[in-house]
Amino acid sequence: MTLAKLFSLIQYPLPHHLLSRLVGGLADCRLPWLKNALIKAFIRQFKVDMDEAAEPDPTAYASFNDFFTRALEEDARPIGEGLIAPADGTLSQFGAIEAGQLLQAKGHRFSMMELLGGDGEAARRYLGGSFATVYLSPSNYHRVHMPLSGTLREMVYVPGRLFSVNAATTRHVPNLFARNERLVCHFDTEQGPMAVVLVGAMIVAAIETVWAGQITPLPRGDVQRIRFDKPIRLEKGEEMGRFKLGSTVVMALAESVSFHDDERVPGDMVLMGQSLGSL
Repeated sequence: MTLAKLFSLIQYPLPHHLLSRLVGGLADCRLPWLKNALIKAFIRQFKVDMDEAAEPDPTAYASFNDFFTRALEEDARPIGEGLIAPADGTLSQFGAIEAGQLLQAKGHRFSMMELLGGDGEAARRYLGGSFATVYLSPSNYHRVHMPLSGTLREMVYVPGRLFSVNAATTRHVPNLFARNERLVCHFDTEQGPMAVVLVGAMIVAAIETVWAGQITPLPRGDVQRIRFDKPIRLEKGEEMGRFKLGSTVVMALAESVSFHDDERVPGDMVLMGQSLGSL
């Protein structure tokens, strides 16, 4: 048995949400000596480049979470043409949505309907469409931005487990992104419907959006839908949310995307704003 397989197996019995809430409490701590020690240790361990941060002084942040979700300097991430990467991270998979299925990893596919919280009507909009998945490691910039301009139509909270979403777990836990806690954001764009799914993970303390603040964790364990009567318009490259500790973004479009296959392969590192393909 490989270490990756063993790492995946030992996660099943763990109290995912309890561990995540405990870490979240520590990350929100505002004791200067403790939060400064955590931030400096994290910068050393993951070689975080603070030169591109809007606030480069690690001790200026009120908590570890404030540091972790730090803003970048203006124009640090130029916005490319077509569909752009919504976040810094690893472009783990991308391509066509085939028969309502998305590729998770070699030998593993998962259902678009399950990803969207069991909404078959919404999933049918994406038949023949395209998807891309970006994994945010601890060292990455952790704000999520719009891959295309769009108007928010509905937000859906889907409860679930909190498995790690790193490469090892992705290869060994079936339906990973459709079983973890997640926030599904449905947008109308000039290119048709677009879903941006913020997937929770082990020790991810919370998911926030710019229009509703902190969304997860929620006390109720059932699917919750919120529709927006007043239009919320976000332009391409504009911030839409953030993770308090790392996770994954899955985006799906009803239209086919011509990905830059000659430039991109699964596993490539991308920066927010880099062009992934044209529509």
